Amino acid sequence: MTRRIPLIARDTKRLYTGFLIAAILLFVVCSFLTNFNIMTLVANGDAFWEFITEDFLPPALPKSSRIPGILSSILVTLALAMSATTIAAILAFFVSLFGSEKVSPFPRAAKFVRGFATFLRNIPALVWAFILFSSLGIGTGVGFVALCITSFAFMVRAFVKTMEDVSQDCVESLQAVGATFPQRVSQAILPSCLSGFLSWFLYCVEINIRSRIWI
Repeated sequence: MTRRIPLIARDTKRLYTGFLIAAILLFVVCSFLTNFNIMTLVANGDAFWEFITEDFLPPALPKSSRIPGILSSILVTLALAMSATTIAAILAFFVSLFGSEKVSPFPRAAKFVRGFATFLRNIPALVWAFILFSSLGIGTGVGFVALCITSFAFMVRAFVKTMEDVSQDCVESLQAVGATFPQRVSQAILPSCLSGFLSWFLYCVEINIRSRIWI
């Protein structure tokens, strides 16, 4: 008689089952507290499909006279998102070097750098725009600065995480032979983390294009 080998270990299976039960209980409790009833949602499904078929589809195309203005706004949105993200990425790269305890020449200050970036990141770009209205007025300048602040904070944390996930063997080897901090950055950090930096940069550009709609 052959013994079947379980695909998932018993301890892991129990853990997943516990998480599933906890998620179901949490859904039930939240539904009770918010008076959410899924049957009401199903009963009102006709209104949803009526909205989709009558109000949403087919989409109302703009008049030909408004197309140049719409295209101009799209170009402004793309340019603003790209420029704000580029400036923020440059600043975030230099600051993130001091936010990683494995890379920073001042490891004790790394926690303060990450904490400051976390504080800035937790404030949405729209809130920064409202704060900056009083000093910069209404215009693209407010959106640019707001996107710069949130993008800077986001990429500082992302760049720090990227640097900490990379093997430190090369950095330690350069440090052992007496390489300076700029040399360790240019010869070890940049070659190892450049692809990760670019990925986070492009992701942040995508986020800023969406955020520009609200600013």
